Order: sequence, then structure tokens, then C-alpha cells
Amino acid sequence: MKKQKLLVFCLDALCTLDLEYMKELPHFKFMFENGSLVKHVEPVYPSLTYPCHCSIITGCTVNHHGVPHNEIVGVERKDAPWYNQRSDIKCPTLFDLFKANGYTTCSLTWPVSGKADIDLNMPMIVPIGYQGFNPYQFLEDNASKALLDRYYWKYGRYLKGKDRSLDLFTMALAADVIRDYAQPDIMFVKMCDLDSVRHEYGIDNEQVKAQLRKHDEEFGVLVESVKRYGDFENTNFVILGDHGQQDVKRCLNMNLLLKQHGFIRCNEKGELIDYDAYCHSAALSAWIQLKNPEDTVMRNKIHEFLKMIKADPQYNIGYLFTKEEAEAQFGLSGPLDFVLEGKEPMSFQTTLAGDDLFAKHLPAGYHQTLASHGHLPSRDETTTFIACGPTVKKGIVIDRSAMVNEAPTMAAMFGLTMDQIDGLAWQELLK
Repeated sequence: MKKQKLLVFCLDALCTLDLEYMKELPHFKFMFENGSLVKHVEPVYPSLTYPCHCSIITGCTVNHHGVPHNEIVGVERKDAPWYNQRSDIKCPTLFDLFKANGYTTCSLTWPVSGKADIDLNMPMIVPIGYQGFNPYQFLEDNASKALLDRYYWKYGRYLKGKDRSLDLFTMALAADVIRDYAQPDIMFVKMCDLDSVRHEYGIDNEQVKAQLRKHDEEFGVLVESVKRYGDFENTNFVILGDHGQQDVKRCLNMNLLLKQHGFIRCNEKGELIDYDAYCHSAALSAWIQLKNPEDTVMRNKIHEFLKMIKADPQYNIGYLFTKEEAEAQFGLSGPLDFVLEGKEPMSFQTTLAGDDLFAKHLPAGYHQTLASHGHLPSRDETTTFIACGPTVKKGIVIDRSAMVNEAPTMAAMFGLTMDQIDGLAWQELLK
């Protein structure tokens, strides 16, 4: 009996609303005709890329895997570094499980995987805004030497300059790896451009459809590569997303509001002197961090202030959670004491400059895009999960479930289980 294989194709910001269009595309439709799906997959909170990717491979919420945000946020921390090392994840991953059970593993452009114990590993680790000509400096010592030695000389050009394209780099490697390594047993391939297009143009438009067509062609290349050089009959294919997105309706500069009410103090240049409460943006949600959480008088004062602005419709605050509520309801923990989210989808700005609480013209970052994420798991747009292969039933549709169930489901395709996780396998999808 031949060994089973798994190929996961992850599309950043793949939304449930994409499903009907995907069914029409020549390569994706193979999955719908022969497999099963979970229509609405609720991500973890906040629905940011790196926390979600960590949950996909661990089956755990943020408080257990330890990556609460893309960035390692801090008060007045400029250009905060991003989580990027496997050691940032505080629990076992699918890659650990599969490798321990004798499967060869490959990961291309997966976040938070620097120095991971993966046989063939090319992490997503070159800084997002990097436009220089030496991306090798970020990959060296973080990626697998075998991949760098074999492919960087040929495809490293895709990572250089202003027109750099991580997706071109990823796809070039993916096709070659399947051919040159006779298809690793476990292979995760992550694509970024759908997320970028949605940020720039909104969640549902012709630009999004054009990008989905590109991803369809890329998936077709992977499937054909498996047919030519791998073991198509014994491969389970999975297409999944990490989060949805929402069109941004409003904006609020929460730190300016805190400053106006005396909870943040600045000098004449607008530079931070001291604070009682400070806001970190998680794009469509916001974290309020107290300087001294043990000061119950100030904590209560700030809680009452937040309840007051939630009751005032001009601020569009639809949700307010304490730290304890956020952890109990969503498994969220991090540098936060309260969590806010808009009634309408609203981005949170955190600069101390200016005086416009509701600025439309915003600096680069989470705040300038037409659509974004970081919102509550249950809010549309959710993401989705499609599976097809020898261990997957045909025609099963689960309407709504949680992202933490994905890892144990993929493990169960191989008869494996994951211990001490927050998710449960979708056994109804499996034969």
C-alpha cells in the first residue's frame, strides 16, 4: 500500500463569497466536483494573518499557540518586528506530528516558520516592505539550505526590487520541488496576492475575480505537477484561507481619543510622555493596554470611559470585551486589557499626531486600505476549507465551524491525532 500524501494550497484572504465563482474555474472546480467543504470557517481572534496561520497548523487558539498578532506590538514601538520564528509558537504543529510519524515535510512561504524542523522549508520571512536587492540575508539560517542552494540562484530575482513578487517566487519553487523531490509527503504552499488585492480594491470586484483566476491557474500547475512527478491517486488536496476581509466603512484614531481625555500625555512635539491606557491596532479591532493593570481604580475608570464611548453612536463601537472576556470567549491573550471593535467594519488608527479622530487620509499601514481584517470570527466575511482525495468523502457540506478544527482534520486524514489542542477533527468529511 502506497503512502498517502497531502498538498495544502492556502490563499490569504480567501472568502466564503468566493466559492460560487471558484466552482466555475477550470482547476478549482475539480475540488468541488470530487470533494467536500466547510463553507464558513470562523478564524481565530483577531483574524490577522499570522495568528490564523499558527492556528491552522496547531489546532489552537492564540492563548495556547502564543502568536496574537502579526507584529510584536509595544507602546510607541515604531516599525515593530513581526513574529517569524518557529520558536514563537508555543505548542506542537502539524509539521512536527507528520515528521515524527515518518512523513517528509515541505513548507513554502508559511508565516512564523523560521528555523522550523521541516525537511524543505522556505519561510515567509523577508520583511513585507523590503524592496532591496539582498533578500538572501533574511532567508539564510532561516530556510532550508537545500532549497536555497538549489533554487535561490534561479528564482531569488522574484524577491528583489520594487516589483518583487512573493507569489511568483513561491510558485516557481513549488513546481520544481514536486518534480525534484518526487512530491514531499506533506506540502503546504501559501499565496499572498488575493489578500493584497482585497486590501487595495475591496472584497468583491473584478480585480478580485482576476486574482482568483490567477490562483486557479497556479493550483492547476500544482495538480499537473503531482500528476507528472508525484502520486496523484494517493494525494489529499486541501484549499483553505486564513481569514476573510470586510470593506472598511469607518475609521477611528483611538489613541487621539485617549489623549483628548487625558489617558495619554504628550509633549509639545506630540511625543509620548506617559500614559494610563494605550491602543494597539489589530486592523478591524483594537487592543487597549493599561500601563498598570493592577491599579484597579484606573482600570475601572478606563472601563467606564470605554463603555461611555460604546454608548455614543458617533464612535461606532459595537463590541467591548475585557481581557478576561476575550480569553474566555475567543482564546485571545496578549498585551491587552480591553478589546474594541466597530459596529460597522472600522479600522483603528493609533498615531498621536494630528487632531482628526475620524481621518480619511491615513498613513501607510493597517489603516489606509479599502478592506481589511482582524474582526471577530463570526462576522462575515468568513474564510473556507475545501478538501478532496482518497480519505475525503464526496459531497459533504458543513455550513459553519471553527478554524482550530482544520489541523486535527488534516491529521485524521492519516489516522493521526493531536493532543492538547482546542479543535476537533471534522470526522463527517472523512471516509
